[in-house]
Amino acid sequence: MDAQECGAAAAPEPPARGCVAAWGDMVQRNLRHVVPSCRGEDAKGKDRCWYEAALRDGNPIIVYLHGSAQHRAASHRLRLAKVLSDGGFHVLCVDYRGFGDSTGKPTEEGLTVDAICIYEWTKARSGTTPVCLWGHSLGTGVATNAARVLEEKGCPVDAIVLEAPFTNMWTASINYPLLKIYQKLPGFLRILMDALRKDKIVFPNDENVKFLSSPLLILHGEDDGTVPLECGKQLYEIAYNAYRNKERVKMVIFPPGFKHNLLCKNPTLLITVRDFLSKQWA
Repeated sequence: MDAQECGAAAAPEPPARGCVAAWGDMVQRNLRHVVPSCRGEDAKGKDRCWYEAALRDGNPIIVYLHGSAQHRAASHRLRLAKVLSDGGFHVLCVDYRGFGDSTGKPTEEGLTVDAICIYEWTKARSGTTPVCLWGHSLGTGVATNAARVLEEKGCPVDAIVLEAPFTNMWTASINYPLLKIYQKLPGFLRILMDALRKDKIVFPNDENVKFLSSPLLILHGEDDGTVPLECGKQLYEIAYNAYRNKERVKMVIFPPGFKHNLLCKNPTLLITVRDFLSKQWA
């Protein structure tokens, strides 16, 4: 699997000059670009310019927005990137501000800006090659926030994949396994809600999907103990009811054995994603 680590000192400059820098934005965001395995030999020893130009080669692109733990080099993320690379995708795995070696303080607004910046940076280099936003866990909230902003700008994203999504951060928090222990304590829910309000943390997937028109694929495991399957089902129902074109919304439920982080081990994951995107982009 050939890849390049890429970053940009985020000086105030046009995004075309910095790898993932936004105009007037002083945050450095770093990413890992994994090329399709069919181009692995070509990629060996190449510089950043080659990798950027490769985004125009016609192979579809996934901008991967990860969950709240660790960074872009976590083992399950590298495994997913390998699966997608073997399936013919470019994969740009991003560390938001405050994650990995990216600078800045993580906030909901900041993470959303990061996702928009990286998506627009990729689109500016991809020509007619489609770009999909793929969010996992916390990244699903980042993905729908970004997609909604882009939709409202008149630039809907080419497609969205939500892996193990929640409905909103409030629901995700009270369903988090470790927090369930404390739910019966007096005032616990009020304290939790006040903390989320103070830091302006919402990530409202359930509201965002009502405003989207992009092809939307929801993936969830039956035995996900971190974000219960019911959350994914609820989000699918909301999206399906809101979308005018019902064929643009699909949910796939995976059998037990893959929990929250390891859908990449399911041999049907790749064909599920490829079939959906191929149909939508035909």
